[in-house]
Amino acid sequence: MSGDTVNRSAAPEAPPVARSAIRKVSIRLVPFVALMFFINYLDRTAIGFAAPNGMNGDLALSAAQFGFASGVFFIGYILLEVPSNLALHKFGARRWLARIMVSWGVVALLFTWVQNFEQLVALRFLLGVAEAGFFPGAILFLSLWVPSQYRGRILMLFYLAQPLTTVIGAPLAGALIQQHGVFFGLEGWRFMFMGVAVPAIVVGLIAWFYLKDKPADAKWLTPEEQTWLTGALEAERETTEAHGEHPSVKHAFKSGRVWTLSFIYFGFIYGLYALAFFLPTIIDGFQAAAGTEFDVFEKGLITAIPYLPAAVAMYFWSKDASKRGLKTWHIAVPAVLGAVSIPLALLVDSPAATIAVITVTACAIFAALPNFWTLPTRFLTGAAAAAGVALINTVGNLAGFSAPYITGAVHDWTGGYEVAMAVVGGFMLLSAVLMVALARRDKRSAAPDLEEAGAR
Repeated sequence: MSGDTVNRSAAPEAPPVARSAIRKVSIRLVPFVALMFFINYLDRTAIGFAAPNGMNGDLALSAAQFGFASGVFFIGYILLEVPSNLALHKFGARRWLARIMVSWGVVALLFTWVQNFEQLVALRFLLGVAEAGFFPGAILFLSLWVPSQYRGRILMLFYLAQPLTTVIGAPLAGALIQQHGVFFGLEGWRFMFMGVAVPAIVVGLIAWFYLKDKPADAKWLTPEEQTWLTGALEAERETTEAHGEHPSVKHAFKSGRVWTLSFIYFGFIYGLYALAFFLPTIIDGFQAAAGTEFDVFEKGLITAIPYLPAAVAMYFWSKDASKRGLKTWHIAVPAVLGAVSIPLALLVDSPAATIAVITVTACAIFAALPNFWTLPTRFLTGAAAAAGVALINTVGNLAGFSAPYITGAVHDWTGGYEVAMAVVGGFMLLSAVLMVALARRDKRSAAPDLEEAGAR
């Protein structure tokens, strides 16, 4: 595996105006967009906390039904992903991201009163429709604010919200679930759905006024910082287009690089959602096997354990990529580590060892993802960037549907999670192979997106 197939050089020393501009973007925009992502991820994974804590029993769900209900979210999400991101490109991120948040908050609130499997499936589908375009829209939005050499750092700060969603969100969900019967007699898992839905509506309304679409609109930047950011982004766009990449939707759909990146992302997301939806259930199972008993809040804390080290690993791995320049192995090595570790999680013989191995898997997945997302916007601009980022996320999120459903179905078929986790490992190994193959192909063809982008 060649170490220079993604980026041959580290980022050059930035001028003072660049450092101050990037620092202000990091402080003013990234935490707020990360908060939006935190709420987004918590809302879509709340079903994983509800399942072993009353929902599956109250709704009489089998493992396969729960897996299907978890995954059907991604059907509506996938159908509208690209159109939603094109709408964001047309109407502006401020309006569109705010609209998405309020819409999904309203749908998420309805989970409070779900009565059966059919209603659960319908609401999960509608939640996917409402959320479509948020994640690729957020990636595109942040990419439009900073040149590529700073993008990895910005996306890493944004992506910290995802592991922290579980670090903070799992205990929070557990605490809400414990409020059984407190609010109008609602079961604890129903109250939890309400508690994580309302913030989406509130933050969505705030986003309408807080976000700005481009540096020129940001009054918190000095004129010099606005000029530098606008000029650097425009120069990068012109350079990208001069190398033969065109800002059209058709180009994005015809790009072999876009499709290869889509399948690489599929493997990572397959692993991520297999963990997100089934880790609470796995914990529920091994506590019985070990003869121990945890309350709901304790289960939330245990669920959070793998994700705090994952946030730390993401930070230092992305920092290394920024320092060295992004290399092929910054993405491929975590994929291999995840592929090896995740099947081992259920072969060890103690709860502590299981959590330790799952922690390695979580660290691997989250270390790779921010670095991965710097790649598409290095060779796509304009509408092609909007369509390409959305397409990659769409194909990747096919794993969001297939991972929980296949994992649940294989569990019902085999009576355990061992085979299902081996499937997860296989998809992550495929991601590593495709990443190396893509980098080698682009090295041979001297493609600018993977070899030269970092030096622009």
